[in-house]
Formats: sequence, structure tokens, C-alpha cells
Amino acid sequence: MAELLYRLGKASARRAWIVIVGWVAVLGLAGGAFAVGFGTLATSFDVPGTASGEVIDELSQQLPDYAGASGQIVLHTEDGEPFTDQQRAEVADLAAGIRDLPHVARVVDPFDAEQQRADREQQLADGRSQIESGRAQLDDGQSQLDAALAQVESGQSQLDAAQQQLDAARQQAEAAGAPAAQIAALDQQQAQLDAQRAQLEAARTDIATKQAELDASREELTANAEQLELGSELLDLSQGIGVVSADGATALLNVAFDVPLLELDATAREGVTDYVADHPIDGVQVAYSSTLAQSLPSLVGIGEIVGVVIAGIVLLVMLGTVVAAGLPLVTALVGVGIAVLASLSLSSVLDMSSVTPVLGIMLGLAVGIDYSLFIINRHRKQLMEGAELRESIGLANGTAGNAVTFAGSTVIIALLALNITGIPFLGLMGTVGAFAVLVAVLIAVTLTPALLSLVKLRVLTRRARARIGTVHHADTSARAMPTWRAVISAVGAIVALLVIAIPALSMRVGLPDGSSEPEDSPAYQAYILTADAFGPGANSTLLVTAALPGDLDETAQLQAQLDVATALSSVDGVVAVAPIAVSDDGTLAAFQVVPTDGPSAASTEQVVRDLRALPPVDGEYALGVAGQAAINIDISENIAGVLPLYISVVVGLSLLIMIVVFRSLLVPLIATGGFILSLFGTYGATVAVFQWGWGAEIFGIHSTGPILSFLPVLLVGILFGLAMDYQLFLSSGMREAYVHGAPARVAVMRGLRAGRAVVTAAGLIMVSVFGGFIFAESTMIRSIGFGLAFGVLLDAFVVRMLLMPALMHLLGRSAWWLPRWLDRILPNVDVEGAKLERAHHAPWADEEDADQAEGATEHALTRRELRERGDL
Repeated sequence: MAELLYRLGKASARRAWIVIVGWVAVLGLAGGAFAVGFGTLATSFDVPGTASGEVIDELSQQLPDYAGASGQIVLHTEDGEPFTDQQRAEVADLAAGIRDLPHVARVVDPFDAEQQRADREQQLADGRSQIESGRAQLDDGQSQLDAALAQVESGQSQLDAAQQQLDAARQQAEAAGAPAAQIAALDQQQAQLDAQRAQLEAARTDIATKQAELDASREELTANAEQLELGSELLDLSQGIGVVSADGATALLNVAFDVPLLELDATAREGVTDYVADHPIDGVQVAYSSTLAQSLPSLVGIGEIVGVVIAGIVLLVMLGTVVAAGLPLVTALVGVGIAVLASLSLSSVLDMSSVTPVLGIMLGLAVGIDYSLFIINRHRKQLMEGAELRESIGLANGTAGNAVTFAGSTVIIALLALNITGIPFLGLMGTVGAFAVLVAVLIAVTLTPALLSLVKLRVLTRRARARIGTVHHADTSARAMPTWRAVISAVGAIVALLVIAIPALSMRVGLPDGSSEPEDSPAYQAYILTADAFGPGANSTLLVTAALPGDLDETAQLQAQLDVATALSSVDGVVAVAPIAVSDDGTLAAFQVVPTDGPSAASTEQVVRDLRALPPVDGEYALGVAGQAAINIDISENIAGVLPLYISVVVGLSLLIMIVVFRSLLVPLIATGGFILSLFGTYGATVAVFQWGWGAEIFGIHSTGPILSFLPVLLVGILFGLAMDYQLFLSSGMREAYVHGAPARVAVMRGLRAGRAVVTAAGLIMVSVFGGFIFAESTMIRSIGFGLAFGVLLDAFVVRMLLMPALMHLLGRSAWWLPRWLDRILPNVDVEGAKLERAHHAPWADEEDADQAEGATEHALTRRELRERGDL
């Protein structure tokens, strides 16, 4: 690899303009692809296979109107007085206009909804009165029927007595041989009795009919009374859910879309906000929930520009000339442009998060500047030693460029490994980041040599150019550090990192809500207005489903809804519950649940867990929980669950690479152990600032909350790769000195002195670039920028230049121990390009350095070669 890069560097130097034009053409192609293929970026995240995702899928099948995204338009009177009739009418017109916009499924007019609720309450009150009146009427009717029946029974008794008298008279008349006229008179009396008996039977039948009707009315009244009471209890449970505040000065205009949140494009959201902006209501302030107001973060802001400027100052101080300092910036900016534009060109076919290109910019700038710096720094040293220009460029590319290639490979591996998490948006972020690093490496080993050939000796200061050929940078004066100093350094660094890591023990992860948006943003204003008017829980409404049998009548269905609502309201932290819909087939009911606190509160997380822990209501109504707060919790828990696997894979693969590079077992273990300490220290600092609020005002953070859910995983991938960069540049120098024949502890100091200047500069540059993103508008980007900046600060300056040298001093020669069988089978990658130097070393300036030149050959020997010579 070193020889290949050496030839590539010299070829790039010879054909500088071809290389430059080639990269400019690639940049142009990336720009063209961006113009053609740029689509929309997602401002929300999704993790497949979550519990809330399954609920949404079920809703999309049976209650599609509640499966789509939803947002709120918060309306607040500027004078704090209740809405006037005119303003209410204009709100109604506004709602009607929004209903006609693309992808809008329904819009709830808040005042109409409140009127419906008031009407419902009045209906319940009227219903109770009607039922009481109906019961009184039924009781009166029953009394009348009972009296009529008593009259019939009395008449029946009289008829029976008359019939007995008539029958006795007939018997006597017939026995006495009464004349026919007397018998005819008896028959006439019998006919009268039969007529009266028929009238009684008709009256009895009429009474029975009326009794049946009365009983049916009573049953209907009882059923209505039961439904009325069920409805009243449900209405009582929903107290606390409203869309117009108690003082009448704030109203919520709910907008539901016909597509899920992840499929809701920016044009649909902007269509709503633009329509509202075009139809202002006099005296009414308007704000939008994050679903509607969430905009794409700015790719470049003032903080990022300041970070690049600081990086430029660091480069100028280290390199001494504007030309030399400008080269890494130019190459990094070209690489960022190509990587980001090319990645964004795929946004129309891939679900790309809005944070993804920002991550590409962060990494592209940071590693692009550093990788170019490493090559330029090596080239400058060789020029000072008297090397010919193109030969020096080739050697710098084959040595420092070789190290850059291996260092970049560790970052790329770590980022690509994000795909093993099974989380699509996180894997895509890692892929885009890896692509940005790959472009940075390719530009560093091609464009940097081309530019160096054009600037020639202007990469050096005038004073340095006057000393060309008289300077040799070999360090033979280094002495081993005292052992006591190594012990104090190691113990002090470990204790300090562990103390900084303490806050990580209380880390909570989540996704940002409206409270974390900038204070002047519509989303933040909407969040605060809603919380003040309706309580914090109004910002974190949950959607709960219950599976019903499907064969329930109206009363039984209401009873089932009440049973479910009662069970939900019994959970601690639930303020109100309201049934909102039942599917057409009666198999699925949906409920709105309002918790006490906001979506990022620990209590809301507990509410979600407690709701999901509820057994099926009445033993048969299984529950499901969704809603944005639940979705955020599911995403956070799933991402946290893959962190151990991801760390294991990344660390395992990188350990193998480092064993091959350093030909040691203990050095990779030290490097990895140090990284874990710095990682948890970074977690601790991030928790202290963004969750506890320590020093939050310094960074303009006005609201604290859980740590960005995917930040811990992201920090592992990026910081581990960058940490191994610095480890490689320092340890390779130590190994060079050791195999050159220096005692192990002396070699530690020689390697540290040889690499600390460039590692210090590289670390400061990365801290500056990443730190610039701390002041971005997006809270997500702020936390990523802080985590990366602080992580590099800890790892580069505490672990790599303090802890690692101290531990290697204490280990002595054993730090470079490698089993002979493993030494024989491992390939010699020669990452520091020692063999290349032996074959193409620059001429020394004078005779006095001849011995050093001879030593340079020995310095390049591998451990295997030294063992064969008997030096080991």
C-alpha cells in the first residue's frame, strides 16, 4: 500500500492540473446529481418492529383516519382576552379552508368542538330530566292501567255473581214449568250478561296491550338511562381534554393528515402553514406544533463558520504560512461538497434524515482537514531535510498517506457498522458519514499532492526555506519519563475520566420535543402556549387502542369503552381519557390519553410502560399504545438495545486491525480501554449539560431533557474511529523508535514527541469544527456537535497524550509483546512506510548526518527482521 500511495502521490504531483480538474469535475457531477435527484429530508425517525408501529399498522387497517400524522395550530389572543365572535368566525373559516388542502384528512374547529361538548353535556342533563319525566309518566300510566284492571276484575266479579243468580233463576223456572215469556226474559238477561262479559274481555285485552307497551317503554327507558349514565361517566373521565382554554384566550386547531408522519412531505406541512400565514386573524397570535413547524436544519451556520475559522488559525499557527494553512481547508471543503451533494442526490429515493447531511459535513470537514494536515506536515519535514519536491510529496503520501488510509479505514468500518443495528435511518447516517470519510481519504492522497506540487516551497515559511538541508528531525535526545510521573499520570487520568463519567449513570435517552426548540421558533411558542393553557400533558397525548369482540350491541359497546377508559384512567400520571372512535366492524376502539407531563418527561415514559403492562381489560380487551410520545420512547429503547452489540462489533473489528498494524496485543487493548474511558466521560459530560443543565446557558440551551436517543450509538462509531486515528499516529512513532533499537520506555517519549505537535493541532481542529455545531439551531445537531467535540478533547489530550504513554511506559517492552506464532502469520502492513523510506529516502543535507541516514535504514526494520538479526 505504501509503495502504491508513493507512486500515486508522485503521479498526482506530476499531473497536478489533471488531478485538480478531475476533482472539480467530480464536484460538478455531484452538484448536477444534487440538482436532479434532491428530494425531501425527514424530520422524524422510524424504527421498524416497534410496539407503537404495530398499533399504527392496525389503525391504518381499521381506523385510517387516526393512523395519519397530526399537528396543532395554536391560536392565542394577543390581549389575553377571550376570542371575540368575529375571531371565532374567522377561525371557523380558517378550518374550512385548511380542509381542502392536499393530504389533510380532517380539521377540528376548536370552538365547534367545544360547542359540541357543551351540547353533549346539555343533552345529558336534558336526558336525565327526560328520563325522570318518562319514569313518572310510566308510573302514572301503570297506575291507570292497574286501576282499569281492577275495575275489570270488579266487573268480572259482578258478572260472575249475576250469572250465578241468572243460572239459579233459570233452573227454578224450568223446574216450575215457567211460561215461555218468562224463559225469554231470562234469555234476554243472559244476552246482556254475555255482552257485558265481552266488553270486559275487550277491556282486559286492551289493558294487556297497553301493559306490554308500557313494559317496552320502561325497558327502553332503562336502556337509555344506562347509556346515558355510561356516556356521563365517559364524559367525566375526559374532563381535562379540551381545545379551548378555560380563560377562552387559547384555542387548538387540530389538523389530521391522511398519511403517516414519516410519509408526510414538507410540501403538505408548508401548505398548511402557508395557508394560515396568508389568512391572518386580527389580534390573534399563531404558533405551530413541531409536526407542522419542524423545518430542515441549516447545513451551515455562523457557529460552523467560526469553527472553520478557528481551525484555520490553528493551521496557520502550526504551519506558519497562509498557503500551507489554506491547503487543508481547500481539500476538506472540496471533499465535503462532493460527499454531501452526492449523498443528497439520493434523498428522493431514500428516506434520509435531515441530520444525515449535517453529519457528513461534520466528519468531512474534520477528517478532511486532519488527513491533509498529516501529509503536509510530513512533506514539510522532508523538505527541510533536503528532499527533492516531488520525491518528498511521494514519500509523504506513501508514509503519512498510508497512515491516513489505515486511520480512515477504522473510521469507515466503525460508521458502516451502524448498519448492523437494523435501524434504517441510523445505518444510512453511518453510510453517508463513511462516504464522507472515504472521499476525504481519496482527496488527501490525490488532491493534496497535486496542490503541494503547485505551491512548491511556499508551503514553508521564508525562514524555513533558508534552512532547507540543514535540519534533520530525528529525535535522539528524548529520555524516558520517570516512573512516578507515569503512575501519577495514569492514575490521575483514569480517576478524572471516571469522575467525569459519573453523570452517565443517570442517562435518559429520547427524542427532542417542542420545548427544546429555539425560544423564538413557532414550535417552542406552540409548546409553551399549549402547556400554559391546557397543561404539559397536552403536548404528549397518547393514542390507545382496545380490541373488542365485534358482536356487542350499543350499550355493551359503551360499557366496554367505559371499562377500558376506567382502566386507563387508573394508571398513575394519566390526567384524562376520552374515547374517540370505534371501527365499523366494532372490533377496535381508540382512546385519547393525556398524561400529566410533557413527552420527554420521565413520568410520561413510565405512563407508557404502565399502560402497556395492563392486562386485557375484563380479561378480553387487549390494549395497544401509540402516539408520538410512545413512538419516541420505542425508538429510544430500540436504539439503546443495540448499543452493546454495536460496541462489540466495532471494537472487535478494530482490535483485529490494530493488532495487524501495531503487531502487539497490549497496545490495542490499551487503546481500546482508553477509548471506553473517554467514551463514558463524553457520555457523562453530555448528560451534565443537556440533561442536568450544568453550564447549559453557555451554549444557549434553555431547556434540558433526555439525551438524543441515537447519540450514544453515533458517538461510539465516530469517536472510536477518530481515537484510533490519533492512536495510530502516536503509536506508529513509538513503534518506529522501538524497532529502531531505542529502549521501550525511551521509544514511548520519542514517539510522543514526534507526533504530539501534529496530533495536538489535529485534535484542536476537530474540536473547533465539531464545536462550531454546538451553536446550531437544531437541538439534535447541538448535542451531536458537543458530544463529538468533547469526546475528541478527552481522547486526544487526556487518553492519547497522557494516559496511553504512561501505561506504555509502565508496561515497558511487554507492551510490544506478540506471540511468535501470531507474528509469523500476521501480514506486515508497514503502516508507517518504513520500507518505503528505506527504498526512497531523501538525501541528507551534509556529511554530519550520514550516520543518521544509516540509522534510518535500521529504524525501518520490522520486529521479525530484528529477531532474525538477534536484536530481539
